[in-house]
Amino acid sequence: MGTLRHTVTLTECGRQYLCREDESLLAGLSRLDVRGIPVGCRGGGCGVCKVEIIEGSFVLALMSRDHVSDADERAGRVLACRVFPRSDVRLRVLGKMQARLGKGQAKNSVA
Repeated sequence: MGTLRHTVTLTECGRQYLCREDESLLAGLSRLDVRGIPVGCRGGGCGVCKVEIIEGSFVLALMSRDHVSDADERAGRVLACRVFPRSDVRLRVLGKMQARLGKGQAKNSVA
């Protein structure tokens, strides 16, 4: 694990970045050239990095049920800090990250 990299696409703006299987979607997202992305606790407890997975396969680590209900999880609404890709992923950012990752605010970082 760790050498496979998958393309993650943000549906709001079409921006993309690469993410290894051994790193969370949030860790990969932090490499985008966007200042002030709220990252919170990075451990699944604060809910700041909530996203909705539109397409792709992934593995989840434990996250707070205060921020992600069973229904959220079934609908693909999860915390980016606790999601590890197993294929290319398309996602939509929710909550506090939307303001920083809206249209035109990020540069592609696929490399």
